Amino acid sequence: MKLKILSGNANVELAKQITKKLGTELSEVKVGRFSDGEIQVKIVDNVRGADCYIIQPTSSPVNENLMELLIIADALKRSSAKRITAVMPYYGYGRQDRKSEPRVPITARLVANLLATAGITRVLTMDLHAGQIQGFFDIPVDHLYGTPVILTHFQEKKLQDVVIVSPDAGGVERARAFAKHFNADLAIVDKRRPRPNEAAIMNIIGDVKDKTCIILDDMVDTAGTLTKVAAAIKEKGAAKVYATASHGVLSGSAKQKIQDSCIEELVITDSIPLSKDGPNDKMVVLSIASMLAEAIMRISNDESISALFL
Repeated sequence: MKLKILSGNANVELAKQITKKLGTELSEVKVGRFSDGEIQVKIVDNVRGADCYIIQPTSSPVNENLMELLIIADALKRSSAKRITAVMPYYGYGRQDRKSEPRVPITARLVANLLATAGITRVLTMDLHAGQIQGFFDIPVDHLYGTPVILTHFQEKKLQDVVIVSPDAGGVERARAFAKHFNADLAIVDKRRPRPNEAAIMNIIGDVKDKTCIILDDMVDTAGTLTKVAAAIKEKGAAKVYATASHGVLSGSAKQKIQDSCIEELVITDSIPLSKDGPNDKMVVLSIASMLAEAIMRISNDESISALFL
């Protein structure tokens, strides 16, 4: 089965890096707009009987990128592609994974239904906001982790007296696994979120005094929570505070908040492309192209994905 890599407009640079790692080229897809803003797609290459992979994180603008993905998938289905895999390094709407209060949607499930309806037969994603989102799909989901790439970066720094900090109770499992690989202690921040994108630091569970702390999260959006956690840790006597997240959403004034904070360095991946001004002085962007390329090759060859993380 011939391998075809396609991309929407969400993260073309990452798509190019992936094809380079695979030793192939991007299949030509024309993604344009009608005068009223409707998305227009044409698959230029012949994809009949092909194993197709669409590189398209559904990051900002989320609705535009999601619709591009759905329309490309529909075009592939109607062009007789054999398999259609959505490669979504960042899964938009992942934070809406449950009914946290009355009369709210479970949008992560809605997106899962839309992907399957569009003709997508498999999803390859990374560091979902909530692991149970995999259960929203009736098609196979391969869930990758950015931890190996991030772990290597911090190990090369040879940091001493390290404590891994989970910014909330929901991230404890992720932080514990990271701490185990790092042979480090664990601390947990007890916080309450009175409204979306706003958090109040309540308490820090664990010893951070005179320690090098690494705050571990799945994403950084407004950076309000992250910088508050960093400040609280510093007040408790931490020697240095680093932070890392797989997805750098970085909306609003997030970059400036990070620049003005006590954080020594924020490490993110290129799952989401940064704005044109790029990272600031405190930010490091790690590439996940090699990991995604390896995963794509393994899926295409019907090989194990979990072997990547043993």
